[in-house]
Amino acid sequence: MTHGTDLFGTEQWLIPAGVEHPFFYLNIHTILYTWITLGIIAALLFWGRYFLTKKDSLGKFITISFVQFFMDLLKQSLPFSFGHFVFITTTFCFVLACNLISIVPGIEEPTKDLNTTLALGLVAFIYTQVAAIQAMGLGNYVKGYFSPFFVMLPLNIVGKLASVVSLSFRLFGNIFGGAIISSIYFSAIKGNLFLEFLGLISGLNLSVTIFFGIFEGFLQAFVFSMLALTYLSIAVHGEGGH
Repeated sequence: MTHGTDLFGTEQWLIPAGVEHPFFYLNIHTILYTWITLGIIAALLFWGRYFLTKKDSLGKFITISFVQFFMDLLKQSLPFSFGHFVFITTTFCFVLACNLISIVPGIEEPTKDLNTTLALGLVAFIYTQVAAIQAMGLGNYVKGYFSPFFVMLPLNIVGKLASVVSLSFRLFGNIFGGAIISSIYFSAIKGNLFLEFLGLISGLNLSVTIFFGIFEGFLQAFVFSMLALTYLSIAVHGEGGH
């Protein structure tokens, strides 16, 4: 496996496929940061499970409240399904963890990589289509692509695939844009003791970190999950006719 770099100087691995094309490059930093994120999520899951064994603890209250929030959110759009609940909650947790991982020094958000957000969009799309087939049956699902007229097939297919683009590029654009703005700001004051001290005293450094690292991370994770839930609800209800 050979090595290379992208336009930003990030080291990449080339899959030995016999063709040197950007499609076959793997961003090793994105892969590494994603696995670190998964490790943190796994640790938090064990931590939450531990809290559930403790009577009247703050951790137990937070864990139960978190789960109840997503249960109530799902019930507002769909009849409760444990599978749908797990999908939406897991999606939120993973996207949120990927967005907030940049708080750890030396680690960047995996969602800053379009490959990550595209993969998330494809997962949400595939899950939604499977749920639609289960809700209405394969025959009615296929028939929906020809509704209201046969000639609408191409437009209906494009409309379906548009959800992947909407989910993927919305998340990627916001996270990547926030990362660029933060990078520009901290690069501009780096090496200037006066500006660094002024940013620290005024709280501007903390404000930039909180807004682009925490607030925006929560917001984009919630937006992505709600859009996925909306597409799921439309697929099950709107197209299923229930």
